[in-house]
Amino acid sequence: MAKTLTFGIMHLGIAFSVTYALTGSLAISGAVTFIEPAVNTVAHYFFDRYWERREGRRSATSGEATGNTATRGDLVSA
Repeated sequence: MAKTLTFGIMHLGIAFSVTYALTGSLAISGAVTFIEPAVNTVAHYFFDRYWERREGRRSATSGEATGNTATRGDLVSA
């Protein structure tokens, strides 16, 4: 959990720094820093749904079990 938390803090710092370097605006940098992760979280939800559906179709058409037991938490902490 500490690794995930520190990565999140690093991500916010980089997002703020890059946006500030490009725009020179504290207001825009602050907005992008918090809006981008929120949009990315929603996009990730739909990304996961797409891949779950795609993998389900593949195993149904080939008769194979996917055997994938990893959860999102496993992928984040890896």
